[in-house]
Amino acid sequence: MKKQRFKAVALSTVLSAGALIGSVAQADQTLNSILQVGEQKTKLAQNSQQKIDKIADQTTSLLNEFKVVNKQIEGLRVYNAQLEKQLANQLKVITQLEESIGNVTVIERQIQPLILKMLDGLEQFISLDMPFHSGERNERLAALHRNMDRADISVAEKFRQVLEAYKIEAEYGRKIDTYQDTLTVGGQEREVNILRVGRIALMYQTTDLEFSGAWDKRQQAWVELPSSEYRAAILKGIRIAKKQASIELLNLPILSPEAAQ
Repeated sequence: MKKQRFKAVALSTVLSAGALIGSVAQADQTLNSILQVGEQKTKLAQNSQQKIDKIADQTTSLLNEFKVVNKQIEGLRVYNAQLEKQLANQLKVITQLEESIGNVTVIERQIQPLILKMLDGLEQFISLDMPFHSGERNERLAALHRNMDRADISVAEKFRQVLEAYKIEAEYGRKIDTYQDTLTVGGQEREVNILRVGRIALMYQTTDLEFSGAWDKRQQAWVELPSSEYRAAILKGIRIAKKQASIELLNLPILSPEAAQ
């Protein structure tokens, strides 16, 4: 009787142990399932966070692009407003030009005689002036006269050329220069250095320093000077004109102004 009870207890214990082992195995499976679900949720959360971060970056980039484009649009508005003002001014200029074009014929008829008078005055001035750079100045006059008869040169260009000649003549009166030329000195042709001090004085000195002279406006001729008195001064002036010596006061032969008639 006791053996049967023991067997029953043992069987019951075995059955309980089997049931416990089965419960533990089932619990392990449930736990693994829970852990797998948790891992899946973590991965999904990580993927979602990455997507959120990417969207946030894209949003920030789009916002920055929007700000840049907005500034460009504002700049274009200012630029367009400025262009509209310039366009309005250009339309005014076009209107004025159209009016001027309508008067071109009248203006040309008035300018052409003026140019010829200016050219005649320039020619007369050169003929009465000191005889320096004579070849260059006469050639300039001849070129201007030739251009007056050319139909392929506009009136405006002819006027500009005459004004340029006047400007060159004006510059002669403000500068000191020297150049070589050939003059009749002592009854024979000799090489000389010409020294010009504006339009105040025009002198020469032979290359061998033997003779010196100056242009006499009253006589309209070259006159010989005492070499001992002016040789050194003229030579110094020539060196100054060539930028070979520093500027200083010189004792030069300058005629006093003529009394007005």
